[in-house]
Amino acid sequence: MRFPLAALAGRAASASFTILLAATGASALALTAPASAASAASAAAERDSVSLQVLSSKPEYVSGGSALIKATLPPGIAKQGFTIMAGRNDVTSAFTAVGDGEYIGLVKGLTEGANTIVLTPSTGRGLTTSLTVTNYPISGPMFSGPPIQPFICQTGSLSLPDGSKLQTTPNDPNCSAATNVQFVYRSTKGSFVALRDPKSLPADLAMITKPSGEKVPYIVRVETTTIDRGVSQMTMLFDPSRDAEPSPTARPRNWNGRLVYGHGTGCVGGWYISGAGFGYSPLNDTWLSRGYAVATNTLNHPTNSCNPVVAGEVTSMTKEYFIKRYGVPAYTMTVGTSGGAYTSLQVADAFPGLFDGVFIDATFPDALAIAMSGMDAHLLSNYFLGASASAASFTPAQQAAVSGYANTMALVANGNQMGRTDPVPGRLAPTYPGIANYNPAVFNAAVPASLRYNPNGPTPNFAGARPTVFDENVNVYGRAKNPLDPSQSSTYALRPFDNAGVQYGLAALNAGRITTTQFLDLNESVGGFDTDANPVPTRSIGNTSAMRRVYQAGVMLSGGGGLASLPIMDTTAIYGENNSNYHMQWEHFAVRARLVEANGNADNQVMWRGGPVSAPVSTGTPLAIATFEQWMEKILADTGPGSARDKVLRDKPSAAVDGCFDASMRFIPETQTLGVNNSTCNTMFPSYSNARIQAGGPLAANVFKCELKAISAADYQVAFTPAEMARLRRIFPSGTCDWSKPGVSQTRLVPWPSVGPSPVHQIFDVNAVQ
Repeated sequence: MRFPLAALAGRAASASFTILLAATGASALALTAPASAASAASAAAERDSVSLQVLSSKPEYVSGGSALIKATLPPGIAKQGFTIMAGRNDVTSAFTAVGDGEYIGLVKGLTEGANTIVLTPSTGRGLTTSLTVTNYPISGPMFSGPPIQPFICQTGSLSLPDGSKLQTTPNDPNCSAATNVQFVYRSTKGSFVALRDPKSLPADLAMITKPSGEKVPYIVRVETTTIDRGVSQMTMLFDPSRDAEPSPTARPRNWNGRLVYGHGTGCVGGWYISGAGFGYSPLNDTWLSRGYAVATNTLNHPTNSCNPVVAGEVTSMTKEYFIKRYGVPAYTMTVGTSGGAYTSLQVADAFPGLFDGVFIDATFPDALAIAMSGMDAHLLSNYFLGASASAASFTPAQQAAVSGYANTMALVANGNQMGRTDPVPGRLAPTYPGIANYNPAVFNAAVPASLRYNPNGPTPNFAGARPTVFDENVNVYGRAKNPLDPSQSSTYALRPFDNAGVQYGLAALNAGRITTTQFLDLNESVGGFDTDANPVPTRSIGNTSAMRRVYQAGVMLSGGGGLASLPIMDTTAIYGENNSNYHMQWEHFAVRARLVEANGNADNQVMWRGGPVSAPVSTGTPLAIATFEQWMEKILADTGPGSARDKVLRDKPSAAVDGCFDASMRFIPETQTLGVNNSTCNTMFPSYSNARIQAGGPLAANVFKCELKAISAADYQVAFTPAEMARLRRIFPSGTCDWSKPGVSQTRLVPWPSVGPSPVHQIFDVNAVQ
């Protein structure tokens, strides 16, 4: 095993959070009227050379009562030449010199709320600077809003490397546990084994060869702690024979200074639990063997928590903890598959500065892309597999043309993904050969049945927890009285799904693949859903205020936030579309379309598809890893002029170009596009669309509700009879979608959005009256 990278050599981190404060104080007044322009410039330079910086987080988002601070003074000032106060506490002794006039210190004892840190040089210059930081408890929240309830703590169920469990705090609603440190080693048989005595090295210990040629023991330090009601774990190489206790100024010598932050998978059932496991293992041989540190939190696993704002918060707090423990990484890349891929994208975009690169596979734009396209597909599945004579007139080929999917099997499989929006247990839906039955109201088994929403049966429980992607994110969507609850005492999360004016099958009609009668029958019968996802004959009307907040919070991926300036490598991993798979390629292209819409192009995104069926190209493919590493390293080494985006584009390796791989892993360089048989790659890996795109909607799939326009015969490439045109107007009395316009309530992302308690960039107070 070998490191691919040189060890970190004191480079400044590109993603550290920094704030520079101008010098203040009475003595600064004497510097405002220098004797000459030269002395004025000298005084200004001296003032600017005195600063305090937060290295561990944004100043407004400090947690756990401590912050890693950097103090900068004019060169030549020794430590005894200044004082640093945190409130009334003298914290000067916490600071260690890291350069001439540069000191780093972990300031502890911060109180909850605002804290002022003051740096006062005592050299006669009289320059004083101050910094205000806002501290939150390590249990959170900071900006994700009121903690979701109910919430089942599973902290004590999580297994540690040696098979033991965390020591939890009894009856603690914050799911707290004592921090635990263990060691594991990689055996020569290729597995991780608990190292119970770090001073006694086992005979089957594997070794790693560093770039220098030095062989070092493959021993990993595993630190586990509770953060924001989840469990965080951090791993890195550690040599117990040579390494001291880690600190920001005493790093483990075999760590390469880089951090991989992993997100897990899934989403269904990801609500109301802290999580008993990680979806992305911190004991990751791929990255540890290359010298990286790895970190994650159980709430970064969408199967535990399908909430991107919470994911952003636990990422911020976990990375802050990591920095205070080990120092600022040279860069942080986020890695994920499926649900972990879209969470990586969402956190990178909505919370710029947390990540420096995105390396993903099998992605969707966001959980909403699965849910909303699933709702459209489920409407069509209910219609096509129903008993009506009009539905029976559609051939399988026509069903595919209307839906955009490869065939009816793919349509139904994707329609079944609407289950993550359906809170009603036991609901039945049309089935199709080769596909598992529709599965609504999925809960983790840890959530007691008595706490679950159930509007049916002899004793309905309207007050129970609602198992949907909307209710898990209620702090963004907002809540309202449940109109289906006879007592009107319970609430539900407002819903954004809207299909008013959507002309299902429009592309198929204009292509002559279905008749005008079929088009009218379909759109007259397709209907919508009510607040409990019950099929209803009328079209759905989404809540426009909820839509606006979803855009602002990045719950629907924007692409115009942090992603605008990051390298993104997108690998497909799963690409079959003529079966029961619901990882569709259009979802990759939807991400690209959003990047183009937000930034003018997607030149910072590279897309690879294909490879052997048994081992498709993914984030585990050595060539993909090497290419992305090279990209990250070139950006890190680039000290030239220009913006972060400029560097991302000019530092792309020659191998970082779009393309696909055949079954023998031969690379075909080709700009990747959505389509079937219209290119070499699309001939090998045909990519289909969905019902909303076939209705004229954008590939970006980022419009909840379309603006409407009056019906006109000129908008169609087929002729309607006068009677058919009259029927069309009855079906769409308010008009049809005008896809040339932005969606209703469509607005920009608010970077670092807050739904409380933080007032910074706050977009909503869920406790306000709806």
